[in-house]
Amino acid sequence: MSDTRRVALVASTAGYVGPDLARSLASRGHDLVVGDPADGLVDELAGLGAAVEVVTGVHNLAAPESALALVAAAISRFGRIDSAVAASGRIVVGRFLRSSIEDLRAAVQGCLEAPYHFLRAVVPVMVERGEGQVLVITSASAVRPTPGAPLYSSARAGANMLVRNVADEIAPTGVQVNAVGTNFMDFPDFLAASKATTPEGRAKVEAQVPMGRLGTMQEFASFCMPYLDGTSRFTTGQFVAYAGGWA
Repeated sequence: MSDTRRVALVASTAGYVGPDLARSLASRGHDLVVGDPADGLVDELAGLGAAVEVVTGVHNLAAPESALALVAAAISRFGRIDSAVAASGRIVVGRFLRSSIEDLRAAVQGCLEAPYHFLRAVVPVMVERGEGQVLVITSASAVRPTPGAPLYSSARAGANMLVRNVADEIAPTGVQVNAVGTNFMDFPDFLAASKATTPEGRAKVEAQVPMGRLGTMQEFASFCMPYLDGTSRFTTGQFVAYAGGWA
């Protein structure tokens, strides 16, 4: 690894935006620590010039040991972490009046405890170095009432406020912590939860988006880059919605 190359940790690269984030970071001169990579991804990243450390069995960030294992691997292989990104969350749908405390606990575990454990693992390492960028991917549902997903929306709002509080606490150290929240993204879990797996269902969902379409993983990864690639170091404690104008 060259001393000039940054080191980025992508907590999950099995699916969603993880593979595209890893590709974008590799193409921008980063070495990588990747969790549970999709088939063929490591060879692809190596082809882009990245040294890659693989950590498996860490997809569930609600388990405290997952983020700790990722950080330990980064320090062991590269000696530091310059940026780190995690997408977490469990989609819990249904009306509030039909909900149970088990539904709430599932939402909190997936949407709030998971980012807590991630932040608790990566932030101290960066604070010790006096620099770093952390991006937590949450949901745009956190900023407005979301019929059919009130518990999910509420837990996501808690995660966004956690990010803001952590960022405020450590801002003097030079470490950035930000969140970006998505909605109406083109990936299997969203399509299934939104009943958009048929052309008719997809059309109904897209009609709810001011831009009239779903977002792609590639363009979302590009949007995330300034929060991770070291080119923009003067913003922290922010939440940005990425939802085609819906939020």
